[in-house]
Amino acid sequence: MTLPEWPQANGLDLPSRAEGIEAAIATGLMLAMLGAGTVAGRVAGPRFAGFWTRHAANHGELVAGRLCTITRYLTSAVLLAILSAAWRWSPWAQAPIGLALGVTAALAAVQMLRGLGLPRWMAWTAAAMLFVGLFSQAVGGLAPIIRVLEAIGFNIGTRRFSLMLLVTMLVTVVALYAVVRLANRVVEHWIAHARGLDPTQRLLGQKLASIAIVVAAFFFGTDLLEIDLTTFAIFSGGLGLAVGFGLQKTIGNLIAGIILLLDRSIKPGDVIALGQEIGWVNKIGVRAVSIVTRDGKEHLIPNENLMTQEVENWSYSDRNVRVRIPVRVSYDADLRLAQQLMLRAAAESPRVLKSPKPTIWLMSYGDYALEHEILAWISDPESGVGNVRSDVLNRLWWLFKEHDITLPYPQRDVHIRTAPHAPRDTPPPL
Repeated sequence: MTLPEWPQANGLDLPSRAEGIEAAIATGLMLAMLGAGTVAGRVAGPRFAGFWTRHAANHGELVAGRLCTITRYLTSAVLLAILSAAWRWSPWAQAPIGLALGVTAALAAVQMLRGLGLPRWMAWTAAAMLFVGLFSQAVGGLAPIIRVLEAIGFNIGTRRFSLMLLVTMLVTVVALYAVVRLANRVVEHWIAHARGLDPTQRLLGQKLASIAIVVAAFFFGTDLLEIDLTTFAIFSGGLGLAVGFGLQKTIGNLIAGIILLLDRSIKPGDVIALGQEIGWVNKIGVRAVSIVTRDGKEHLIPNENLMTQEVENWSYSDRNVRVRIPVRVSYDADLRLAQQLMLRAAAESPRVLKSPKPTIWLMSYGDYALEHEILAWISDPESGVGNVRSDVLNRLWWLFKEHDITLPYPQRDVHIRTAPHAPRDTPPPL
């Protein structure tokens, strides 16, 4: 049996001359569409990347870096879809077009899903389903696949649970998840650049918008999958009760965070003291508040703790904070000159405010020194308080040195009223 006779012997018909010419034309057009997609990725891709960066700069780095590739594959897929629908191609001509359409659409989906931060396995699973669907549709084999998937399953009452339903649910969940992430990024960027809103109002708007987007996606997905929520009333009631007990702290922290943003008692950028820790509020999250100390340590404090415990907010109504710097001066020193030098050292420190002016308090007459306090005001407590105290004391040290003002140190005078008698058995000196 010769090679040309083998397909006919096995029930396979070779393409006719006209079908071969049509397949060659379709292949050439397919390659042209792929080339057009490559050109679009190189020309229009950087413009789309710049547009995306301007409208989603906070979180758009992953997508922006992939937009040239996404533009290339997506343009090719759109052109191939138009080519496939523009003419009634023979199966031999439709096969390469459908293959290229499935591959380019799947690769575009992988790049978009990965750019939005979806896991690799989720992106490739969705891309594989997209490829199978488009290629099967192109060669006319999608209907048999759907029938097979529908046949594998079982019935519960009037509801049919099949493998096709599982695939549909998986694709819907992945698509909605990607849309939610994309919408959150765009809305967060838009709110972050909205004029007339302070940082607290922007953060609150972003959180409420995120919750609204998730709720809308949930109801849209249930409607798209034709899920009747009333059939799960009893089950959802018991599940809701169990979840309510299990997520009591989480829900409490979420509500506490929203209340903190509403009453603006604590907002990003505030300097707070909680116990022995002092730091500035970096972020108010769904569960916890991020506080960064001067040591670079980031503490995650549950929102509920900030609602129930005593918190000292240094910048609640005014960002000015007074720094107390204790100084001791010897009793023998020129007190007036020493106090003038203290004021000079505080005034020369770059972070100390000119208004209100630094002041000097004589606190008490100590055992061995006159105890003073330098009271200086700063407007940037998030930059630290200890470094201001250190700078003022360093300047004061050199000023005291220049003017011969000594710093006291503890000393005691011991008066011996009677000398002890030498023991009798002490041998006489040689």
